[in-house]
Amino acid sequence: MNIDDATFLEHFESMSSIGATPNGGVERQAGSPADGQTRQWFRGLMEALGFQVRQDSIGNQFALLEFDPSLPWVGVGSHLDSQPRGGRFDGAYGVLAGAHAAARLRKQTDSKFNIAVINWFNEEGGRFPPSMMGSSVFTKKLRVEDALRVTDATGVSVGDALASMSATGDFALELAAYVEVHIEQGRRLEAAGIQIGIVDSTWGAEKFTCQVRGDQGHTAATMLEDRHDALFGGALVVAAAREVAEQFSDEQATVNSACGEFHVSPNSPVVVPSQVDLRVDFRSADRERLTRAVAEFRKRVDEAAARAKVEIDLTPEHSWPAQEYDAAGIELAKSAADSLGLSHTVLKTLSGHDSTNVKDVAPTIFLFVPSVEGISHNERELTSDEDMLAGVAMVTEVLRRILNGEYV
Repeated sequence: MNIDDATFLEHFESMSSIGATPNGGVERQAGSPADGQTRQWFRGLMEALGFQVRQDSIGNQFALLEFDPSLPWVGVGSHLDSQPRGGRFDGAYGVLAGAHAAARLRKQTDSKFNIAVINWFNEEGGRFPPSMMGSSVFTKKLRVEDALRVTDATGVSVGDALASMSATGDFALELAAYVEVHIEQGRRLEAAGIQIGIVDSTWGAEKFTCQVRGDQGHTAATMLEDRHDALFGGALVVAAAREVAEQFSDEQATVNSACGEFHVSPNSPVVVPSQVDLRVDFRSADRERLTRAVAEFRKRVDEAAARAKVEIDLTPEHSWPAQEYDAAGIELAKSAADSLGLSHTVLKTLSGHDSTNVKDVAPTIFLFVPSVEGISHNERELTSDEDMLAGVAMVTEVLRRILNGEYV
């Protein structure tokens, strides 16, 4: 099988046809039939390239190129699942780029490492929270038993969804290093005309589940002063999240906030809602600023509960601090980009990725390629062929240097 640039683009189009949506995106939520089809496509590709494919207890896929059983493993990859009506580049590009980089190096002589191309299960968390589930289990931040019990909105568990795809096994390995390339999901690289972003740190994140409990009533007959309107309380929470983020953002640092996944009960046009469930998250590169913003938000939630005459429970769900990536890996990536004649800059990742978990257990190099207009988690998500191919070349060179023993 050819592993040149033209073949990469052909493979990308083939992969993107699975779960394709009418407006150019994909719908491949974790554990869905489309996710299962993509996993089978990935298996077929990697086996055709001479790799062995294995699965672990949470459904992470490992395509293995073993030069010598005694050698440690370097991982490269990302994820194949998507958001609802998501883009075809987010995650999937990184898996395929890693696969082609590894395939281009499969005849490497005197390699110091074996290679595992990894498809992490359920990075997106759109169907089964939390996000980054597969890499969280891999890094022992989440117990596999707890992850398997998580259910979606219809009551289907992660364990059942994985079983429906025959997607679990007993494989395990330890990583000595990890490389991931991802679309930026922002407009910094595109705006600056730069080809490669080298990530030096994460933003911190604090995620919450929020339950607002009121009392069901008639929308016409129940007077405003008598209402315990859960949706009104939820709306005040949403407004507070946005206003607090704006309050704590300035020219020195930014706080981002978001609210999503609303469930309104009973969701009737003539009933004052009795309960609203939603998710809220705050993110910032400034740890102290993030802490102050969350404290102010909690205060505003209490005020919302009093104003709407409802009860509001705000429960921490998932968090990670702003943390740095390995300094030696950043320098190696800079040198690799220079050798390829690729323009590059150092920047932070606003979003969470599997690399943000893996960096805590293995030296990790995380790379970005440009996103057109910064659009992501949207069918209009786009990265040019030229930028995708530059990213493949970059991952190949970084991985080659690791195999030669230049990193760890």
